Amino acid sequence: MFARIGFSAFLAGTVLSAGLAATPAASRELVAFDQAAMPGTVVIRTSERRLYLVNGDGTAIRYPVAVGKPGKQWTGATRIDGKYVEPAWSPPREVKRDNPRLPDVIAGGSPHNPMGAAAMTLAGGEYAIHGTNRPNSVGTYASYGCIRMYNQDVVDLYGRVSVGTQVYVTR
Repeated sequence: MFARIGFSAFLAGTVLSAGLAATPAASRELVAFDQAAMPGTVVIRTSERRLYLVNGDGTAIRYPVAVGKPGKQWTGATRIDGKYVEPAWSPPREVKRDNPRLPDVIAGGSPHNPMGAAAMTLAGGEYAIHGTNRPNSVGTYASYGCIRMYNQDVVDLYGRVSVGTQVYVTR
């Protein structure tokens, strides 16, 4: 089980823009993947700062991600319980405590919104796999427990997964 980190996600749009789907070749790649997992499963390896979408044929799509800062990481099994395009964001209590000048809500689509282009909320807590307005944070230990992706990568993943997709977070 993992601790709660709160945020609110509201649908700010209903479809993803075709322009968001463009992606640099280096942001994601097809790799060999031999871990036993059902096709369509998401596996996040925090020590690698990588997210894998399992294809089921011995391969996976590997995406670079940012993960929780030391002391903010979690591991466990969960599932995607919501999908949102350009969600609004409300800072969790812990984030607001650390940054009291943050507004109570940042509108979806705002360049200051840390959720980026899309978000997939995770059951059992208030974490998400989401885009970012700070692409230089991808590949680092940067968040309060959420999984950050390049916006073009989160849009790609968003189109490949469904509500109910199994997610495993490991060290």
